[in-house]
Amino acid sequence: MKSSMRPTFVSLALIGTALVGAFVPMRTDRVERVFSDGVYPIIQPRLTHLSNQLPIALFDILVMAAIVLIVVWLVLACIRFRTEGWRFVMRTTTLAAALYLVFLAVWGLNYRREPLRRTLPFRQERVTPEALARLAARTVDELNVIYPRLAATWPDWNDLPSQLRPAFERARATVGPHRQVELGRPKHSLLNFYFKRTAVDGMVGPFFLEVLVNQDVLPLERPFIVSHEWGHLAGRADESEASFLGWVTCMNGPLWARYSAWISLYGTIVTGLPPAERTAIGAKLSAGPRRDLLALSERIARQSSVVARRASQAAYDRFLKANRLREGVASYGLVVTLLLGAPVEIPSLESQLSGRVDTGVVSAYKGQTHGVLTN
Repeated sequence: MKSSMRPTFVSLALIGTALVGAFVPMRTDRVERVFSDGVYPIIQPRLTHLSNQLPIALFDILVMAAIVLIVVWLVLACIRFRTEGWRFVMRTTTLAAALYLVFLAVWGLNYRREPLRRTLPFRQERVTPEALARLAARTVDELNVIYPRLAATWPDWNDLPSQLRPAFERARATVGPHRQVELGRPKHSLLNFYFKRTAVDGMVGPFFLEVLVNQDVLPLERPFIVSHEWGHLAGRADESEASFLGWVTCMNGPLWARYSAWISLYGTIVTGLPPAERTAIGAKLSAGPRRDLLALSERIARQSSVVARRASQAAYDRFLKANRLREGVASYGLVVTLLLGAPVEIPSLESQLSGRVDTGVVSAYKGQTHGVLTN
């Protein structure tokens, strides 16, 4: 009797703990101190270093193993429904609970940490329509200036870690975290078909902290995608915060990385403008960046399905909200709020073009702009 009851007790304990982890409120400052600044910086370098040693995605193996296990349980339950039916339900629920607890312990609690705007000198009054218009104008100016200076070829996926590492270290020193981050190598995943159909550019595998990328994105997208995913590895689960750290990384990198960040965020930035201003800003783009933006939209339209994109966004929106991100997928667009409201030191474009290393403060508050946003 005791031996038959033990699995049930363990299952109920795991399920109960998972429910507590899912629904009991946690103070963000405690999560920040204990997990994001305490436990996670110890776990992340080790797990990412381990996953970097293998060319295959460990997340793929985990997904396939879970599917096989559930299918076997289901077949056994169907064969012996009266005796195995409830066991299948209990085992599947227990497996889900165990995976969720591992998810929280390895990565998921980062969704509940202090927002970046509380740890940076963020000021909401800097976020104004006038400031957004200046940011959009600067985006166009930089795209137009950098495009003629781009090389004929873009770095390969495998070359990006070594070429962007110094830029990420400078960004990390500015934005945080101030403890070491192991950078993940971009990996191909069996989920690549799903990535294409749903227009997903990449993700961090939450169990092994590895970087999985859509191998079919355009070369000009790669630097910002990798920098964004490194932002996640740095513990920034919020999409806008990962994009912000990725943007700062690219601004500190070579010109092609800077171009990748601006072209990737162009749509996000100009979407907030009134239609007439949006049209006027777009008209100032030179032919090269305009072609690249067209290629981006054609790539998404060619590879993905509208139905699949909407279903994926709806599912991810529910996932983010379930993990205490109230904005859901709308958090992607909030990177613009951080760009306007949280000034950081980055190299000015002029210094990069001339080979100098002076920096400027990104700020669009009350027209006082410096460095990269200087008018």
